[in-house]
Amino acid sequence: MMKAIRIEEFGGPEVMKIVEVERPVPAADEILVKVYAASVNPADYIVRQGGNEGLKPLLKLPLGLGLDAAGIIEEVGSKVIEFKKGDRVYGVPNYLDGSYTQYLAAKSNQFGLMPGTLNFNEAGSLPACARMAYNGMVQKAKVQPGQRVLIHGAAGGIGNLALQFAKAYGAYVIGTASAHNAEFLKELGADEVIDYNTQNFEEILRDIDVVFNATHTTTVDEALRLRSVKVLKEGGIFVCTHGGWPSEEFKELLARKNATVSMAGVDINHQQIFNEVAKLVDAGKVKAVISKVYPWEQAADAHRDIETKHARGKIVLEIRQEK
Repeated sequence: MMKAIRIEEFGGPEVMKIVEVERPVPAADEILVKVYAASVNPADYIVRQGGNEGLKPLLKLPLGLGLDAAGIIEEVGSKVIEFKKGDRVYGVPNYLDGSYTQYLAAKSNQFGLMPGTLNFNEAGSLPACARMAYNGMVQKAKVQPGQRVLIHGAAGGIGNLALQFAKAYGAYVIGTASAHNAEFLKELGADEVIDYNTQNFEEILRDIDVVFNATHTTTVDEALRLRSVKVLKEGGIFVCTHGGWPSEEFKELLARKNATVSMAGVDINHQQIFNEVAKLVDAGKVKAVISKVYPWEQAADAHRDIETKHARGKIVLEIRQEK
């Protein structure tokens, strides 16, 4: 047996309960991970509340929460060759299984070896956001040295990593954020910061190669998409990290500039991304940014915190303490 956070009804943060459940047994292509840390993502409270249109039909109670984790491999399935017992790993659980748990069984190709320079809380803060930021910025936008990149929501979990990846690949990076995050973004390497409360980016910028939308929202911000086309250069790319597929109006405006749109997080090779991200972290080019660490008994407080939408970087649940 083990302990895990489960919800037996949809609702506010108080519906999360730590309960005793069966410890999972890994299948042939899975690993069993002793979980030390999991991060809190906006998707977690969306699921907890009952989901959005896309998720609703998939959610069956009782349900676990959590999109990513870091820990130590306790067991490997018979077909797993890339890991061994005792490896320190970070990655994502099987879809909708949840990672707010003492142990999880997951496909081995959804995990990578942890960056050697990070502790479990730091490593646990990365996977869910790193896969979106790396896939969108490096694999989809194919960011190049000297390109001009605009990141909306650059201080958030996905945004701060997208900024760091773009800088690691040699781009000139402009981030939008509230004024109190300007210095933080400069420390991460931003070349310019635009205060979205007082400045209209489309009046200031032009000739942008990549617009990366990492705004902390659960709905499609169509107005932001349309405004963004104005600053894109001919042949540029707009990368979405969430929300519905682009509207016809948006696609038509892009087509006039021979620009394209791409969705981050679709058809991705998790293990490849986590291995590449670990290299960047260990080379000192990317760092984990943590807003706050909560013991997992305080998961409700962690959810209240992330629902303010003002977290800088990531909120982490510490499942067990590192000795």
